[in-house]
Amino acid sequence: MHPFENILSVAAEDIEFELRGRGAVSWADFLLNPRRLRGSDFLMRWSQGVWSEERLIQAVNETGRYVAFPYGPSGVAPDNDVRAFELYFERLEKAGLGKIKHPDILIFRKSDEARVQRTVKELGGITELPFTPEDDQRMKELLSRAVLAVECENSLWRAKQMPAFGVELKPQKRLGGKLGMTKTAVLPTVILKEEDRAPLREWQKKGKPPIHIWHVFYDLAFGLAFGKAEELIRSGQIAPTEQVFQAPGGVTTKKVIYKIYYHHAYPLGNSVQEPTLVADHITDKNGHILPYVKFQGGRLRLDPTALKTLDEAAREVKA
Repeated sequence: MHPFENILSVAAEDIEFELRGRGAVSWADFLLNPRRLRGSDFLMRWSQGVWSEERLIQAVNETGRYVAFPYGPSGVAPDNDVRAFELYFERLEKAGLGKIKHPDILIFRKSDEARVQRTVKELGGITELPFTPEDDQRMKELLSRAVLAVECENSLWRAKQMPAFGVELKPQKRLGGKLGMTKTAVLPTVILKEEDRAPLREWQKKGKPPIHIWHVFYDLAFGLAFGKAEELIRSGQIAPTEQVFQAPGGVTTKKVIYKIYYHHAYPLGNSVQEPTLVADHITDKNGHILPYVKFQGGRLRLDPTALKTLDEAAREVKA
């Protein structure tokens, strides 16, 4: 699957509307050349992902002790135009770099900000980072100073209102007596995709900064060390879930994911200002209009536990 299609894939259970009928619906073949977007869910997914990464970066920067920079393709690609976003991935694909996995965000000490800014400028700016080999000496220097690497996930839920939020884990027969929840329980989880495990594992092994998964909900955010997620999966405390994903072009694929209960994670942040949901649209070359809702504004404040986690990680990095 093309990287653009992959990154905008939406879990079938998250697609709110499905048109059913005997005849063809002409405008269902809305064309965002060269791919099709079959509904606003995909544009919502793009908008939501951009918004959640921006809120995380803002929350880190507001600590005054750390600064965050987008690093992975989804974070450094244009964030105000879905067509430009797509073209960026076209360029990555043509360069043979579309399937290389990088964490979404790198976090540095505030004292290193000027040096990091200088290095990024030398490399051509933030948008050029995915095109720069990590064995480049300047890139090595950049990564050596990173305190933490973050893999971002997000969910369109109010975590506090999910039915099983606040419910304690109990021994589960399907987990061999280990603590967990029933399969149908609806609660906040930190998501890790099976397809991402090996690439992230290899990336971290090469002397790179430790990876944490930061999962943003509408009102709360949770963090989990990638190493701890791996332990939970290997020990059988978290079972795999097979989920159907649909890409913008209509292709459906089955992917294995791991929904790690928030009980295993640390509190990452709280929403102190909710975003505004505003109407927007895109128009294709033929004049077809596809409306969608996008996120604007809002603020997330890092939890003291998250700051402590950053402090602990910073102590392991050379000054």
